[in-house]
Amino acid sequence: MDVLASIKKSDQGPCVIRRRYTASLSLLLLALAVSACHEQAVRQDSGAEARAEQRRYQPVTVSHADSLANDNIYSMQVIAAPKVALMQAVGRKIFFDPAMSGSGKQSCASCHDPAYAYGPPNDLAAQPGGADLSLMGNRAVPSLRYKDRLPAFVEHFYDDDKPGAGDQGPTGGFGWDGKFSTLHSQAALPLMAPNEMANASPRDVVRKLRKASYAPLFRETFGAHALDDEASAFKWMTLALEYFQRDAKEFFPYSSKYDAVLRGQATLSADEQHGLEVFNDPLKGNCASCHTSKISIRGGLPQFSDYGVIAIGVPRNPQLTINHDPAFYDLGLCGPFRSGLEQQAAYCGAFRTPSLRNVALRKTFFHNGSFHSLKDVLEFYATRDTNPARWYPRIQSGPHRDEVDVYDDLPAAYKKNVNREVPFQPDTHGKARLTDAEIKDMIAFLNTLTDGYTVAQSGKVVARRP
Repeated sequence: MDVLASIKKSDQGPCVIRRRYTASLSLLLLALAVSACHEQAVRQDSGAEARAEQRRYQPVTVSHADSLANDNIYSMQVIAAPKVALMQAVGRKIFFDPAMSGSGKQSCASCHDPAYAYGPPNDLAAQPGGADLSLMGNRAVPSLRYKDRLPAFVEHFYDDDKPGAGDQGPTGGFGWDGKFSTLHSQAALPLMAPNEMANASPRDVVRKLRKASYAPLFRETFGAHALDDEASAFKWMTLALEYFQRDAKEFFPYSSKYDAVLRGQATLSADEQHGLEVFNDPLKGNCASCHTSKISIRGGLPQFSDYGVIAIGVPRNPQLTINHDPAFYDLGLCGPFRSGLEQQAAYCGAFRTPSLRNVALRKTFFHNGSFHSLKDVLEFYATRDTNPARWYPRIQSGPHRDEVDVYDDLPAAYKKNVNREVPFQPDTHGKARLTDAEIKDMIAFLNTLTDGYTVAQSGKVVARRP
């Protein structure tokens, strides 16, 4: 694949640099280098292994995934005019095909399981990947559902549902740090990342496509010569994955009990209703300030996210390979897995607010997978600042020995970025904002956001497996 070197000024950010790779020698050297790095990392201690993992990961992100963010794929689509139904059919085939990975054992669906709202099927902090499935991902796997109204990342967002509120700050983009402006650019990342699906190059992916049983369908969709040129074939592949994720029935069905309530077809139980009230109360849960729960002014059902970014000081997760290096910090918007905002100190530690739809199906929470139950998540929100010793370790040495190391997954300079509003902020008596009973009712309400409910002709809501 030959990606032309260019520097393009975005309307909403700094320049994006796309590096040039030759089709043969560079890719061969890259593959050899990745293999050598892996063998060396195995022999070194855990801290060195984490640093080697980070070095292997970043060049692939820049050279392949980032290059699609400002590419001409939509122009290609306009000219070729492939049928949407065919693109979705091809995308589905690719999504569930383990042959599209370096290991031959991992598909997109391995980490984004439809039985779990296209989220992770287990409680691992991050999913395994790599050529032999021995490497750990860098972040918790998000659900792929309810991205239908997610805007591209901008630093200055004005929300139609909050008229007069002014600049809402950084908002949008796909991924925990919002770095991808399109679903097709995001799709390239797991395909190429050495600790995910671990393909050696786009050419490697296209060679697998040519051998796939659905290669004729790919050519029918994108043209008889769609697999001849590796560069364009790889782009078509990512577009097919994007359009599969635009399938409303699969990815934004709006079929939860709460949707039925908003349509006037069902009623919340007393516990669920109380949980919703606590969720919305600006002096209690205050959840709706980020996780919008009302029908929009345009009539759209709520996404349960304003898609903004926030730093909440989630405890460091020692289970992640990247965290074996004590000097490493995942700072979200200001790096290291995205570039261009490194100098924006106020963004460090901030991650995009996920949708809470289908949250009750999850077993892993937050960007670093440090929590494994909704109860713990809500108790963290309630007691992070009233009982920090419950969540953070104590400092082991130095002048502050035995003090609680609050917000321990952030360097000291960025701890001031952590949000301290309600519900983190204690009440006027210094107590937690949420009681155990309120947390229980909030969980009852959050369970109503799970897709897969149908309304029987009698008007009663009948539960159905997602």
